[in-house]
Parts: sequence; structure tokens; C-alpha cells
Amino acid sequence: MLHHFAVLSALYAMSMTMPLPDFYYSYSPAAGDGSGTEFSTAHEGRITGVRVYEYPSYGYYYSYNYINGIQLRYESNWTELVGVSYYGNEKEMTLFDNEHFVQVSGKYYSGYISELMFVTNEGRSFKVGQPSGLSFNFYPTHDGSELRFISGRQNGFALTSIGAHWAVYYNSTS
Repeated sequence: MLHHFAVLSALYAMSMTMPLPDFYYSYSPAAGDGSGTEFSTAHEGRITGVRVYEYPSYGYYYSYNYINGIQLRYESNWTELVGVSYYGNEKEMTLFDNEHFVQVSGKYYSGYISELMFVTNEGRSFKVGQPSGLSFNFYPTHDGSELRFISGRQNGFALTSIGAHWAVYYNSTS
């Protein structure tokens, strides 16, 4: 028993002097009701654009929109469509060189994501949807981090939840 205590004490002492690696990764937990199938847009490279499909819905007493599809572009390749694109108005933003997303905000209402806004390090923004429902605001916790991918759930009609994953981008070719 004393032998185990001595070994564990030595390991603990060594771990106190060894620095932990700092990966500069953070996650903004998903907002929304979250029904349906999980998705992730994780891909190699840097995000260079976003494409969103917005479903307009007009009722007699109200008007609301849902985000029913989204794609991210990494370098020159678009991810697979998350959600659906039919019935949706397509809106797209292309990033400039050395521009990246540093904030994702929006709203969710009645089980669906109703608004998304992406903000870049250059101060540009891209907003899709209608400002109705509960608000969320995602941003990285480490300086120099940027949006690396999004995840969440969709039910075949629209996005029901969304979360953001942040990290410092290291270009392996430079």
C-alpha cells in the first residue's frame, strides 16, 4: 500500500511541473429546442463563406421565418447541405482574405432557429431570418480564435438547434 502511495505521489508531483497543452479550443453550447438528427459541418481548412436557406412563413396574425438549411465553405469547397434548401430563399456571404467569423448570434422560436447573424473580424455582418424568439450569442473564449465549424440538430424541415466550435486556425502550409 505504501508503495502505491509513493508512486502516485511521484506522478502527481511530476504532473504539477509539466505544463498542460493549450489547444485554444472552445465550444458555445447549442441553443434551440434540439429535436431531430445531429449534424456537424467539421471540415479541413478555413471557413471562407456561409450559405443559408430561409423559409418564409406568413400567417394571418403573424409572420415568422425559419432557417431550414445551411452550408459552410472551407477554402473553395462547400459542405453538404444541413437541413433542406427547397422552399427556402438562399442567401450567401463570401469572406475576404484573412477574414473570419468571430461571432454567431441569432434567435430561436417555436422549436426552430429563426434568425442567424455571423460577424467577422473585419466588422462585417451577415444576417438571415426574423428577430423573433429567444436570443443567443456565441463567441470564442480565446484571443485569435475563429469559427471552425457548427453543430446542432435539424428535423428535415429546419434547424432546431445550433452550437459553435472555435479554435485558432493554424495554416500548415505557412
